[in-house]
Amino acid sequence: MNTPSDSSLGREVRYPDQYDAALLFPIPRLAARSEIGIDEAALPFVGHDRWHAYELSWLDAGGLPQVTVATFQVPCTSPNLIESKSFKLYLNSLNGKVFASPQQVQACLERDLGQCAGAPVTVSFQLPPLVQGGAAQSIDGQQLQIDCYGPPQADYLAADTANVVEEVLTSALLKSNCPVTGQPDWASVDIAYRGPAIDRTGLLRYLVSFRNHAEFHEQCVERIFADLSARCAPQWLSVHARYTRRGGLDINPVRCSPGAALPAASRDLRQ
Repeated sequence: MNTPSDSSLGREVRYPDQYDAALLFPIPRLAARSEIGIDEAALPFVGHDRWHAYELSWLDAGGLPQVTVATFQVPCTSPNLIESKSFKLYLNSLNGKVFASPQQVQACLERDLGQCAGAPVTVSFQLPPLVQGGAAQSIDGQQLQIDCYGPPQADYLAADTANVVEEVLTSALLKSNCPVTGQPDWASVDIAYRGPAIDRTGLLRYLVSFRNHAEFHEQCVERIFADLSARCAPQWLSVHARYTRRGGLDINPVRCSPGAALPAASRDLRQ
């Protein structure tokens, strides 16, 4: 079984000058899900890991460099997540490869990424729109005394069972750390739900308690979904995190209750 310590994370590596699909490094989702208490045989959510690439290039048949942006969508039902540094190295390995057409590039990406994830991955040469404001209500303006920055404290979460609401809460204060390198991962997170009104003070304290926590982006979002489900008992729930980019690549995990509408794909200003 691949573990983060087996990957290129935290190691000095030479950026590739030749195409190499073997650079992609899969990490099984099973161990982290078991730790959170999520049964892989009966996932409590649907969703995907949506990646945005801002630095994708290859050579056309005449050797002329081509550049574009891309969106990659990895289903949350895939047995593996794709480790981010290996993803960046792989994309850079395309820089000197000749393709006859953009369609050939797309087919190559879908094949290689699908093999790494263990499930079909969709690729499109476009990005979702930037969003500002909208219906989401920020919880970040509260004046709080906080002294806990990890590990995540699910006990902070509570909800008012006498007050059933449907709303979208947002925070730009989600931060965690790479479990291998310790580098910071910054994100905004939208929490949409219907159910007992979530206590906003407790929610903000909970999100800030990820600040020194070491876990991959996808696993943080699944932890948030699982903790909110257990502590606040929403009728339905959606958690959508938009992480800032590193090395020309950002990730946007989405987890949503089965039967509820997935949030629209979007980017925020920090991306």
